[in-house]
Amino acid sequence: MNIVNEYLRVVMERFKSIKTLGDKTIEQLSEKDIHWTYNQESNSIAVIVKHLSGNMISRWTDLLTSDGEKENRNRDEEFIDDIPSKLEMINVWEKGWDVLIDTLTGLKEEDLLKTIKIRGEKHFVLEAIERQMTHYAYHVGQIVYIGKQLKDSEWKTLSIPRGKSEDYRKEMLEKHRDN
Repeated sequence: MNIVNEYLRVVMERFKSIKTLGDKTIEQLSEKDIHWTYNQESNSIAVIVKHLSGNMISRWTDLLTSDGEKENRNRDEEFIDDIPSKLEMINVWEKGWDVLIDTLTGLKEEDLLKTIKIRGEKHFVLEAIERQMTHYAYHVGQIVYIGKQLKDSEWKTLSIPRGKSEDYRKEMLEKHRDN
């Protein structure tokens, strides 16, 4: 087993898992829900999506050859809630994830220890991957939390339902018994 290829496989799975949490939350939301904010200092789901996508496009486009903070990125604009519809928000969401997944798919073993820059700060590609994993999980967690608040009793859980932990544990043990 090649450990680098295995790492890239696992990282890709983890990013896709984070995306799935966002996808399943967004599916449950209305047009109105995506623009909801708790107060003036909080961000709507539409804004969080716009920021994530802007970050992904900036960081992962030409990863090995240009600074991860592209000059054409307007980060401040990402925090203006001007996405007109849920469909447009989903398009923005998918565009960012596509750039990330395409770039990760193209990485090779020798790329992980190459040095890249983000705002002039040097990182190994490996470090940049881990940095962005944390960043994206943080923001998708915000999306899920807002979604749960908005949907309240209508929320369809994305993990083990309350009171069902033991059932789930037994199911998983049975599923993986012969492994």
